[in-house]
Amino acid sequence: MRFLKSIFVNILLIAIIVYLLVWVAAQSLSVYTRHDQSLTLPNLKGLKMEDAEALLRQKKLRYIITDTVFVDKLPKSSVAEQNPPPNSKVKEGRIIYLSINSDASATVLMPNLINSSLRYAETVLSGMGLLVGNVTYKPDIAQNAVLDQVWKGMSIQPGSKLPKGSAIDLIIGDGSGGALVSMPNLNGLTLIDATNVLQTSLLQLGTIVYEGNPKDSSKAIVKRQNPPYAEGATIKGGEFVDLFLSSK
Repeated sequence: MRFLKSIFVNILLIAIIVYLLVWVAAQSLSVYTRHDQSLTLPNLKGLKMEDAEALLRQKKLRYIITDTVFVDKLPKSSVAEQNPPPNSKVKEGRIIYLSINSDASATVLMPNLINSSLRYAETVLSGMGLLVGNVTYKPDIAQNAVLDQVWKGMSIQPGSKLPKGSAIDLIIGDGSGGALVSMPNLNGLTLIDATNVLQTSLLQLGTIVYEGNPKDSSKAIVKRQNPPYAEGATIKGGEFVDLFLSSK
């Protein structure tokens, strides 16, 4: 009887030991499995740094700030870029590399737009991150040319530093010159001479048409002009005059 009792006690002890070994192994395997699990990296772009930090801490992820950039459309001191990208599968403890949007405004240098065309000025301003503000026309012989560039009501000199996104007002010549001038007689003049007379008369050279295909265009002379010349005729300063040339 005592022998059977001893066997029973031994079997019970062995069962308890086996149970404990299985339990310890299961717990170890569970810890190892959870440690190897991956999680989906959230999209941090646009989040304030403190919010991004809290989210990463919650997911047991670490971060390093690698760069500071300027993105006009993102809040200042927010996450501009992240590596790995959003929705990547990462493990706990992974380091996430972040670029932060600067809290300082970017500046650009004011270009020189004086005497350039309105279209050219619009292209340059857009390319530099500046905006076209109010466009005002004033009498001047230079048609569609920039006469002045203005920021906050004051003429702005080329090379001046401006916050990116600033609106630049443009003063543009309307080509009228504001006064009537006498129509010059260009008939019989070469193209060079006719151009000089037009400039002296505050007029602009328009379309040039060669009639009869002259062999030497430099020796061709004006046969007709449009508007035509008439004694006592006047024209607004800055207007265009078309020339029709042919051989002498």
